[in-house]
Amino acid sequence: MKTQFVRLAVAAVAAVALVAGSTVAKAQQPKDIVDTAVAAGSFKTLAAALQAAGLIETLKGKGPFTVFAPTDAAFAKLPKGTVEDLLKPENKAKLIAILTYHVVPGSVMAAQVVTMNGKEAKTVNGQSVKIAVMGGAVTIDGATVVTTDIKASNGVIHVIDSVLLPK
Repeated sequence: MKTQFVRLAVAAVAAVALVAGSTVAKAQQPKDIVDTAVAAGSFKTLAAALQAAGLIETLKGKGPFTVFAPTDAAFAKLPKGTVEDLLKPENKAKLIAILTYHVVPGSVMAAQVVTMNGKEAKTVNGQSVKIAVMGGAVTIDGATVVTTDIKASNGVIHVIDSVLLPK
């Protein structure tokens, strides 16, 4: 009887350890680009735009993607009413064009970006963004990169201070 109790206790401890280990492992797994941006709290407008454009599942996909993510403050710099207008269903194609202009295929880290002064990078939109490096600051089509290398399970996010608009 005592042996059965000991075995049962050992099994219970092992089960608890297994569940706890699994929970910790899940908590430590990096989130995808969308979940990482949402968790940051400063990309609510971007998240709403991705939803309206139907791009959530794409950016939750395998990737890898490099996203130049404008903050809520960046969207606020646009002329009054622009964001609301873009979120309307009839403007979905224009919204998709703008959002995909912020995405480059592959995972491009800051160390690589700083070597690309004067070069262009082709976006998912099909058009290219111009990269400039001056005095340690990186700009993408004139938008300043303010935070780099936010790693996600399917790519990387670089935070920018303005919304990029395709030509």
